[in-house]
Amino acid sequence: MKLFFRLTICLTFFLLTPGLLIAQQKTALKDSTVKDSVITFVEKMQLFAKRSASRSAKDFEADKAVITQNRIFEEVKRNLQKAKIYLNTSNDTASIKSSLDGIEKDLNTAIDGVITNKGSAQTFRNLTATAKILTALQVKATRLKAMLDLRQKELNTFRYQLDSLLSIPELFKFSNDSLTLAKYIQQIRVVAYQEVPIDSAIKQKSIHTQEMLNRTNLLVFNLQTNQEEILGYQRDMAKNTFRREFANIWDKATYVRPFKEILNQAVAKGNLTLVFYLENNLGKLFILALLVMASFLYLRSLKSIYRENNLLVNNFEGQLVLRYPFLSALLLVVNIGQFIFFSPPFILNVIFWAISCLSLTFLFHKFITRYWMGVWLLMVAFFLITAADNLILQASRVERWYMIIISLAGAIAGIFILLKGKKQDLREKLIVISIGLMTILEFGSTLANMFGRYNLSKTLLISGYLNVVVAILFLWTLRLINEGLFLAFNVYTQQDKKLFYLNFDKLGKKVPSGFYALLVFGWLILFGRNFAGFEYMVTPLTEFFVKERTLGDYTFSINGLLLFFVIMGVSVVISKIVSFFASDKHLAHDREDHTVMHGIGSWLLLIRIMILSIGLFLAIAAAGIPLDRITIVIGALGVGIGFGLQNIVNNLVSGLIIAFEKPVNVGDIVDIDGQAGTMKSVGFRSSVITTWDGADVVMPNGDLLNSHLINWSLAGNRRRVYIALGIAYDSDLDLVKNLLNTIFDEEERILKKPAPTINYDQFGSSSIDLKLYFWVKDFKEASSVKSDIIMSIANGLKENKIKIPYPQQEIFIQNLEQIKKPKK
Repeated sequence: MKLFFRLTICLTFFLLTPGLLIAQQKTALKDSTVKDSVITFVEKMQLFAKRSASRSAKDFEADKAVITQNRIFEEVKRNLQKAKIYLNTSNDTASIKSSLDGIEKDLNTAIDGVITNKGSAQTFRNLTATAKILTALQVKATRLKAMLDLRQKELNTFRYQLDSLLSIPELFKFSNDSLTLAKYIQQIRVVAYQEVPIDSAIKQKSIHTQEMLNRTNLLVFNLQTNQEEILGYQRDMAKNTFRREFANIWDKATYVRPFKEILNQAVAKGNLTLVFYLENNLGKLFILALLVMASFLYLRSLKSIYRENNLLVNNFEGQLVLRYPFLSALLLVVNIGQFIFFSPPFILNVIFWAISCLSLTFLFHKFITRYWMGVWLLMVAFFLITAADNLILQASRVERWYMIIISLAGAIAGIFILLKGKKQDLREKLIVISIGLMTILEFGSTLANMFGRYNLSKTLLISGYLNVVVAILFLWTLRLINEGLFLAFNVYTQQDKKLFYLNFDKLGKKVPSGFYALLVFGWLILFGRNFAGFEYMVTPLTEFFVKERTLGDYTFSINGLLLFFVIMGVSVVISKIVSFFASDKHLAHDREDHTVMHGIGSWLLLIRIMILSIGLFLAIAAAGIPLDRITIVIGALGVGIGFGLQNIVNNLVSGLIIAFEKPVNVGDIVDIDGQAGTMKSVGFRSSVITTWDGADVVMPNGDLLNSHLINWSLAGNRRRVYIALGIAYDSDLDLVKNLLNTIFDEEERILKKPAPTINYDQFGSSSIDLKLYFWVKDFKEASSVKSDIIMSIANGLKENKIKIPYPQQEIFIQNLEQIKKPKK
């Protein structure tokens, strides 16, 4: 408005000036004084215009600065509010400090006996336990470092945003108007009042964060340094397995540490390794528990079937897996499932083996001979004692004597068993080989210990007893698996054998040789973990599977590809197991249970699709396959569908429609284009119908969906039956009707609602015709019920002397003579 007003004044002056000049020229053209005054006036007006334009520009810049200042103040307030909220929500300095204190404390515990108080030589078990603890601590410290780095970055970002906003030049443009300037100064005071404490808090928080970050960086560096030092010790130990570490057993010890301190150190490190490992593997433990429960439910149902059919034997010969279903499930799952735990601490392995040993001991009770039961208990006792000794991480003279006693006892016991053992009563002959190996290893452990080879002695000591216990556990695990499959095949005779891709016909009491190959492989892994060079032998193989490879633009690893196929294979097997057991007729003991299983069977296809879809998603995620590659595959499939896969896709889509709409379910009685029978299965591409002749008809889902389908089960599995009947004309119709109603009432397989119908239809050529209608409760019994009703009707009519006439005709013959007589 000011600019507009000034411009109006200027234009008015410029419009009036020409008229004045003309008048002055007419009256005094020669007056030079007047001319000079006019020129001076024009110059003044031009100067006024320039000054007005300059003032307008300054006013415009001032207004623009005010708008910018208000915007900046609003942004400053928003940033101050965000910073205030962040400071209030991220005030966990005490917890971070506590975490750092805990890591430092655990670090001191871990390096005890290795870096500090290390004695005269290192031990393999101490180095291994320390390395696992340091690895877990480094993960924790690295996470803290990343969190502190992020916090420091966010604090610096807040400070930078505030500083950059408060240093914009427009904030320092002050108005010439005193009133406007006073308001602006008041606004600055308000912002400063809000900004100063928050800025101080951010600075203080940044200082504390940097202090903790410096402490964390130093802690990470110390962890890395200690790990490198321990790695050097491990490499040196692996290269010098037979090197002497200590003096002979009869010589004086060069370093003595109280045995109580050594035990306390072992307990502390054992707890740390177990806690850290379980924290990172809770998911695997949960899966293991689910597998145990699923196996228990299966074995319990199998035992119930055998008990109901009086198939159980008293001594459980060939049926040991059914003796205690929970213990059998625990033994099988723990023995096999322990291999999903990569590089577990020794104490966790001991827990797994102890659970397996306890389960097998109860299964063995009164099943094997007393002699071999005593041998088994002796081996378990030796193993547990040795395992407890193996948890001691630092060498001592007390422990060395203890080790000699245990190893000598094992060697003597092994020799006695081999020479005097009742091998004819042994159910698994391979156990003799493991006992012989134990004897050799324990004798070697005794000699190595006597001459100062502590690490070698301890490795041979635990390996000797471990090899026997693991061999027995694995042999009986395979035997129990074989028993479970064989027993299942004997009772699940109604199922499709192809569901498991396993030839049950060749499965007997003898364990297949392929199972023994897996046993040896697993035994080698568990046995080899006790030796120092095992990790270095396995490392190249591990790197081969983990190493990333590039094929075009796609990066992959062998481990990822194997994981993809393993997950998909497991998904397929699980879907097959669901199909196998969901339709199990042995789990339905009466009609109500059968109805329940029928309902489950109707959802089988959807359940299998869900299982396979989840498996495919997890397999793709585990293999790291990019989504853009999947879109390319889908595009290629689209081209294939357009050219030649219409029928296959039609059947697959039809299978999904059948699964969701459910025009037919597993177990329904159907009639499709003359193919009558029971629905056996509804698959992805095709369905199977078992006809009344016993044949299995495989029908594509597209044909099933497009055909005129008659589903007798949708109406409650009942069927109306029609019988035509003719009685003689002289019959008592009321008596016949009462007789038929009595026959219908006495038949329990006929529904009373709706009641049977008896209709007199017509007067036939030789009989009065009747139509009989009645409903049968079960479709499958319709033919037999109709047959029985016809027999009952025939007997009832015969007893009441009511005839069913034969078709007859009356023929009248006229007199031939009258026919031939001529007409008059």
